[in-house]
Amino acid sequence: MSAPHATDRRMLAPGVLLGVGLGGFADGILLHQILQWHSMGSAVLPPTDMPAMHRNMLWDGLFHALTWAITVIGVYWLLVDERRPRASRVQFTGEMVFGWGLFNLLEGVVDHHVLELHHVRDLPFHVPVYDWLFLAIAGVGFIIVGRLLMDRRVAR
Repeated sequence: MSAPHATDRRMLAPGVLLGVGLGGFADGILLHQILQWHSMGSAVLPPTDMPAMHRNMLWDGLFHALTWAITVIGVYWLLVDERRPRASRVQFTGEMVFGWGLFNLLEGVVDHHVLELHHVRDLPFHVPVYDWLFLAIAGVGFIIVGRLLMDRRVAR
């Protein structure tokens, strides 16, 4: 796998930042809202009554506000950098998948393991295999796939 060419590196940061923001949205929309597997603080304050559910919803809202801000920064970064080289669609997709994997890995390690705010699947009891599979597949796996797609030889 070749290293990113110097002109490709300028494009890397906004693409990765967009991947981080959009990956956070995917996590919040799919795991928090649609599947309702966890909330941002559900391991700290299980949503077993209305006040706890209200608090968890607030934490989820703050999480979504942060991912929205990261996404907007990435969009404007793309907009203002008129000197940037054009990345292929495959390379840009790779940058976003890489950023999504980076988000999943960092958020998973920090929130699931270090701070223990929530787990991938908050059940009445903690099932660690969900957290480890999430880190392996949606973290490391996405990073590898994203990096492969960013390779100029693959993008041709």
